[in-house]
Amino acid sequence: MNDAGFRPPLLIRHAQLQSILATKSPRRRLWLRRGSRMEAVASRHELDCGDGVRLAGFHSRQPEGSPPLGLALLIHGWEGSHESSYLYSMACTLYAAGYNVFRLNLRDHGGTHGLNREPFHSARIDEVLGAVRAAQQLDGDGRLYVVGFSLGGNFALRVGLHGPRAGVTPRLSVGISPAIHPGSTLDAIEYGPLMFRWYFMDKWRKTLRAKKNAWPEHDFSAFDGVRSFTESTRRFVAGFTDYPSMDDYLAAYTLTPEMLMAAPSPLAVLTAKDDPVIPWRYFDGLRAEGAVRAFLATDQGGHCGFIEDLRMTSWAEARVLELLATA
Repeated sequence: MNDAGFRPPLLIRHAQLQSILATKSPRRRLWLRRGSRMEAVASRHELDCGDGVRLAGFHSRQPEGSPPLGLALLIHGWEGSHESSYLYSMACTLYAAGYNVFRLNLRDHGGTHGLNREPFHSARIDEVLGAVRAAQQLDGDGRLYVVGFSLGGNFALRVGLHGPRAGVTPRLSVGISPAIHPGSTLDAIEYGPLMFRWYFMDKWRKTLRAKKNAWPEHDFSAFDGVRSFTESTRRFVAGFTDYPSMDDYLAAYTLTPEMLMAAPSPLAVLTAKDDPVIPWRYFDGLRAEGAVRAFLATDQGGHCGFIEDLRMTSWAEARVLELLATA
C-alpha cells in the first residue's frame, strides 16, 4: 500500500502535529464562516433510539428548492462531539457539496450526560443503529452515508456491518482513522506519548464529573487517583458493563479485515501508517475487495489529521467527497 497521494510538507508532516491539527486547527475561524449556512438551518433533535435510549444531534437540510445528494451522518471520536474540529470541518465540506448533514452525539458526549442514566461504553452499537435509523426517517431521504472518526470510525464501520439486520443500509460507511483493534489502541495510549494519555485521562475525568452531576446516584469513587488508562478501563468494565472481563468488552467491538471485507453493505477505510494511537499492523490483510470499496493508507497523516498543506486543506475531506460521489 503506497502513500495514496497524500504528501504533506515537511513542516507539518510529524504524526503528533498532524494529530493535534485535527483537533486544535487554526482553520476554526474559516470553518465558522464556511459553516454559517449550515449553522443557520441546523436544528437540534433528540432521537428515539429504542429501549428508552435517546441520543441527540444537529440536522442541517439543504435550502428549499435544492435537492440534496443524500444524508451524510457524522460520528465523532471518543470524548468528541458535534463541534469537534475534524468533524465540523467535514460537515461544512459535505453540506457545501450538497448533502444534508446530521452530526450525531454518542451517549454522554456533546453535553448529553443527562439524557440516559447508564454511562456510555463503546459496545453500545444497537442504540447507534437506532439513532441512524431515526435520523434517516427525520431527513426523509433514502440515500444514507455514514462517516466516522477514530472510535466513531469504528461505529461507522459497524453500522455498515450490522445495519442491514436493523433496517439501516448505508450506500457507504466510511471509517477515518478507525479504531478497529481497541486493545492495541488502549496500549498505544497507555504506553505511547505522554501527551495522549494526559489528554484522554483529563477528558475522562471531566466526563465522570459531568455524569455524576447529572445522575448523583452514580458512584465513581473507584476511579479516584487512578492514572492508568488501562486500569480505568478495567474498573469501568467491571462496574458499569455486563461484560465478564475487559478482554470480553474489547472483543465486542474489535473489527478484523476479514469481517470488513465480508460486510453486507459497502465500506471504505482511510488511515495513516504513522497514526500514534491506531497501530497500523492490525490493518494487515485489508484490501479493496468484497464490501470494502476503498482502502486508502497514507504514510503520514497522524490520527484523523491528513492536513496536506499550510493552508490547512484536508486531504481526507476531498477523498470522502469522491467516495460518496461514486457510491
